[in-house]
Amino acid sequence: MDNSCRIAASDNISEDETLVFTASAGFDTTEGILTRLSDDTIVAYTNYCPHWRDVRLDSGSGALIRDETVVCQKHGATFEKSSGHCDFGPCEGAVLDTFEITVTDGDVYLTDDAWDEAEQGLSGDRDLSSGSQIGF
Repeated sequence: MDNSCRIAASDNISEDETLVFTASAGFDTTEGILTRLSDDTIVAYTNYCPHWRDVRLDSGSGALIRDETVVCQKHGATFEKSSGHCDFGPCEGAVLDTFEITVTDGDVYLTDDAWDEAEQGLSGDRDLSSGSQIGF
């Protein structure tokens, strides 16, 4: 596997946390999150709420995980960890975009053809969200 696409050691991905990463291709960047399912599968989703795409699910310290769901702390929307499907909140019915990843020799690699490189952490782009909750 190409080391420029290595995101993290698979042992660092747990069921009750997320790990944020940045994918890039040329001048384009986007963020994703990794999390582990109860069957030990690791999945990767985009790091934003479909309701407002400038709201990160994981601002760098882990997204809120509750009862096998990822929770948008701004809107209260919940996304099934196994599918990315929003089953509650203002974007109910939406689905988080996914990244193709591969786990090889204990490491997680970004293998999505749309992206050339990956690294742990936030992209550095300014997060426009305030972190406060709004009514919906």
